[in-house]
Amino acid sequence: MTDDPTTDDLAPVIAASARWLLTAYPAPAGALSRALAEAQARQAATLAATLRYPTSLDVQLLHLLAPSGSHRLDWLTGRDTQPDETAWRTWVDETVVSWAACLLADPTLAARAQQALPMSEHHPAGGLRRLTDPGQWDTEAAALLRHPDLLETIADLHRPQLMELLSVDSAELP
Repeated sequence: MTDDPTTDDLAPVIAASARWLLTAYPAPAGALSRALAEAQARQAATLAATLRYPTSLDVQLLHLLAPSGSHRLDWLTGRDTQPDETAWRTWVDETVVSWAACLLADPTLAARAQQALPMSEHHPAGGLRRLTDPGQWDTEAAALLRHPDLLETIADLHRPQLMELLSVDSAELP
């Protein structure tokens, strides 16, 4: 670990969690739609992972104990995995995916989560605008990925912990 931690140490979890979200809630056909949806999923997974593992010690423990994997998420969404898909799925973190689903479904909550980043040692590279202030193309490209009703089962898994972390009462959000 370095003295100036970044999300590089969280890269496997971020990549696998974003990939799981994109597999479960795919973008419409077209390269632009896929790219925009991927950017949003990565931003959500980055923010969620940074909040979930805010210190270098947290990241070290993550690497020592390993993330939870996608088994429960796959079961909840009825996804049958193929044998060649198992390696990356072991890096999926259920809490990160759940929190990312919460952030994707609610840009106001995502903006609130972004404000909480100073409490983390990590510094995500790039902005989170596609997550916190999605444009029309972003919204169209991630119609399934941002649909609150579709995300509800996954978001509900760990929403209370995210709300507690952000000190948010559900009544505060529009």
